[in-house]
Amino acid sequence: MTDADPPRQRLHDAGVHTLLVQFADVHGTPKGKLVPLAHLRTVLETGAGFAGPSIWGTGLARTGQRSEYLARGDAATLQPLPWQPGVARIVGDGHVNGEPFDACPRQVLRRALARLAERGWRLEVGIEPEFFLLKRTEAGGYAPIDDHDRLPKPSYDLKSLARAQPLLHDLRSWLEACGFDVTQVDHEDAHGQYELNFSHADALASADRLLLFKLAAHAAAEKHGAVFSLMPKPFADQPGSGMHFHVSLWAGDRCLFDADRPGDDLSPLGRHFVAGVLEHARALAAVAAPTVNSYKRLAFYDSITGTTWAPVWIAHGPNNRTALVRTLPGRFEWRLPDASANPYLALAALVAAGLDGIDRMLDPGPACTDDLYTRAAAGVPAHGRLPADLAQALDALEADAVVAGALGPTLAAEFVRLKRDEWRAYTQQIGPWELTRYAEAF
Repeated sequence: MTDADPPRQRLHDAGVHTLLVQFADVHGTPKGKLVPLAHLRTVLETGAGFAGPSIWGTGLARTGQRSEYLARGDAATLQPLPWQPGVARIVGDGHVNGEPFDACPRQVLRRALARLAERGWRLEVGIEPEFFLLKRTEAGGYAPIDDHDRLPKPSYDLKSLARAQPLLHDLRSWLEACGFDVTQVDHEDAHGQYELNFSHADALASADRLLLFKLAAHAAAEKHGAVFSLMPKPFADQPGSGMHFHVSLWAGDRCLFDADRPGDDLSPLGRHFVAGVLEHARALAAVAAPTVNSYKRLAFYDSITGTTWAPVWIAHGPNNRTALVRTLPGRFEWRLPDASANPYLALAALVAAGLDGIDRMLDPGPACTDDLYTRAAAGVPAHGRLPADLAQALDALEADAVVAGALGPTLAAEFVRLKRDEWRAYTQQIGPWELTRYAEAF
């Protein structure tokens, strides 16, 4: 059993008095509670207790032994929080009735990574979150926090970046204090949109870091009077927020995706992995683009900047940012996920799809070098297009044993149920567009 005394003493000496025991629900939202540091051993050995049915996606009963959800802390994730002096975060793995809980997103990813570990492999991932800094308007909507952020092509705008610098500097400093290697911060291609990149790590650590990034970003935005938003597409005429994954597979110090031949981006194993991602792309969309709003990003639309930066066609290509999979030397960029994706579930599903491609030795087909935003529908790639809406993506997920199997029967059923409810709620709304178009049209 883990000896909690040394880490507890180190934390106490660093001024920590409280633990933030954090887990992720099915939506990828950080949840948790505060626990006095004195109870660290209980958190590590038993876990902090929560009412299971109060957590989205558990499907747990309201009574009995299986109503209690215990988040058992992972000591490797203990981290003091600079924006909450005296508080240290610890990430918990879900347990129910003394066993790892199959519908805990972190346990779902652990299962997927165990499949790689059986082969002596590990997945390295760099996650690139894009986000909006907004403010609430008097009319009840949202607008960019910076009133002067109005350029018709705002990518890399240094003036807006300078005005957002106090908030972004706090965010970067806090993340660096948490051990992040922040590599860049920039203004993205929509008004109020930014991106912060940090270096890659093994898949579980990267997903944990993404949840910590969310906590820090919300705190920084609140401090500076802004709203931090991971909504995929808040503005109809502008690009949405992706959360691109840079993916490589390793055996020890050897990258298994490194090409064997000059001129190739990926090894045959890497190509098989990519082929699996393409094969299961429609089902993966349900997990990587999990909201109604996600499919307004994954669509053809008129953007003020001239491009959308989101995939529509299921294709791969060398340094092709218009394709679903952008191949690079020794790695690929998976451009499907958006900012609302649960990183644990997206990565678990990605592993399952990639392994299916490897085990079946699938061929991804010819690389696409075309600009797919200008390609005519008659010339679509062989793999076709992504789902046009959440309902289509859920249909694909339910029909895909590989991706649904990665989630497990409990979580897959809960995920589909919750997302079907979301879709039904959306389709029953009457919005301003419909009233303007139809109220007096006939």
